[in-house]
Amino acid sequence: MEIATETKSETIVLKGRKVVAGRAEGEALVTSETISGWGGINERTGTVIERRHEMRGVSFAGKILVFPGAKGSSGWSAYFHMTRLNGVQPAAMIFTRMTTKMALGAVVTRVPAITELDQDPLTVIETGDWVVVDADAGTVTVTKKRS
Repeated sequence: MEIATETKSETIVLKGRKVVAGRAEGEALVTSETISGWGGINERTGTVIERRHEMRGVSFAGKILVFPGAKGSSGWSAYFHMTRLNGVQPAAMIFTRMTTKMALGAVVTRVPAITELDQDPLTVIETGDWVVVDADAGTVTVTKKRS
């Protein structure tokens, strides 16, 4: 006879500052490395193609992208804009370093974006966690993946 055991999921709520309005939820994709737009992503697939990047070959399409921010030239925003036009943009962006390039990229990608969280999202959120970004409320709700 099997006995069912209920496992409670841990939920964490972070508070931050809205960059782009909206609400989205999905699986987190976390990298501790900045991402280069121009030459660092394939805008047709939403895949990181930057050499030596820990996420090389991984697509962020439809994921909650958690990362430090943008690196490279001002072409960063154009490449992320193209991911939106191609339907392979992230569902939302959570980032730690606000720059003009990052702000413009978030705006043209048109997905909920949030920064300046009260805890470091790069240490709190792990790839595979379920994340709800409510940029209007300034909250990120993280349900930890079950081990």
